[in-house]
Amino acid sequence: MRSRRRHVLKYMTATLVIVLTFSLAASAQTGQPQAKPKATAAPVPKHDLSGVWQLQGTGGAESFAPETEMPPMTPWAKARFDAAKPGYGLRAAPGGNDPILQCDPIGIPRVLLMPTPYEFIHAPDRVLQFFEREHEWRPIWTDGRSLPKDPDPTWYGYAIGHWEGDSTFVVESTGYHDRSWITPTGYPHSEAMHVTERYHVSEGGKTLQVDLHVEDPEAFTTPWNAVQRYDRVQQGTLAEFPCAENNFDLGHLDPMPQALKPDF
Repeated sequence: MRSRRRHVLKYMTATLVIVLTFSLAASAQTGQPQAKPKATAAPVPKHDLSGVWQLQGTGGAESFAPETEMPPMTPWAKARFDAAKPGYGLRAAPGGNDPILQCDPIGIPRVLLMPTPYEFIHAPDRVLQFFEREHEWRPIWTDGRSLPKDPDPTWYGYAIGHWEGDSTFVVESTGYHDRSWITPTGYPHSEAMHVTERYHVSEGGKTLQVDLHVEDPEAFTTPWNAVQRYDRVQQGTLAEFPCAENNFDLGHLDPMPQALKPDF
């Protein structure tokens, strides 16, 4: 009797092994394949804007903000606007008096809409913004200092910056004299202009959005807001483009990518 029980038990065990083996094989053949993990975007660089950035679009005379989006001007600003004679664009007029046609520095925020790129370089106590246009350096202080209460006016003003989170760099600046234009169409500004720039790096660090907020109660009745977007230039370098020897034509620079050639 015991030998018969052992025989039955061995038979049942063998049968179970065979059934499980075939069941697992069938599951492997007919089962759903395992889902592949989703590709994740590269992380945003923390507190890092370094690299060369190129404006999306051509950077033409009307690219920054159409005239319909500009806030109402004060009488003082309207008189200066009417006297402006841009050398190119929709309001081009003979005998243009655009400051940059006289090799004056282009200034902020107008330089941010130019088709030429710019580069961010990080230093321990500041972020340097280096513009290919005119080969101008702009220091943005990050050591905790405040804006000066009575700065000496300059073309590029006085700027301080700080980080909000890991990927948004906020820049505040004042101290601009009123000899530059803020757009190619001739919109003026006063020495009271206060500019806030918010540089936000996208996922993967490939694009940069800049939100501009311009307050100038002597020139405009309300603040002016605009958005600019830039692409990172991989392995980009800046060409030498000073304003010298009537150097107004980007097309003579060789090599000069077609995308960087202005439409004026």
